[in-house]
Amino acid sequence: MTDIKYITGDATRPVGDGKKIIIHVCNNCRPGAWGSGFVLAISKLWKQPEVQYRKWSKGHISTPKYELGQVQFVKVEDDIVIGNMIGQDGIGMKKGVPPIRYSAIDKCLEKVGIAALRNDATIHAPRFGSDRAGGDWDKIEELIIKNISSKNIEVTIYDLK
Repeated sequence: MTDIKYITGDATRPVGDGKKIIIHVCNNCRPGAWGSGFVLAISKLWKQPEVQYRKWSKGHISTPKYELGQVQFVKVEDDIVIGNMIGQDGIGMKKGVPPIRYSAIDKCLEKVGIAALRNDATIHAPRFGSDRAGGDWDKIEELIIKNISSKNIEVTIYDLK
């Protein structure tokens, strides 16, 4: 399976049965910047992903190391885990370069794929990395296929109406 399912909906309300991992991109700022985009929808429903991310960014949580390419998994419901992926170097454009780092996204998605296989989980996400982070969705999609859907893990991407 290499197909990614695209649907209109809210990624914070993933469809389907079983365990689900909702992934999104975070930055590597110290302390972590959490305050715009998809994270607002996450924080509206669950406080722990933001609390844990902020603790992680301040060095209060050392595993995994807080750096590009790492993922922090935070359980928010019996069947839902949030994956805070560090795939953005800072915030905003710097000298015309967007903050998205494809090599970091690649490493994050590899870890997400392993976690999904270990937990028999499906992956759910908005079109991360292609809005505020300035990435090219076609490149991100290739990385999702490489690291997740090519391993027969179901992936659903949500576009809001």
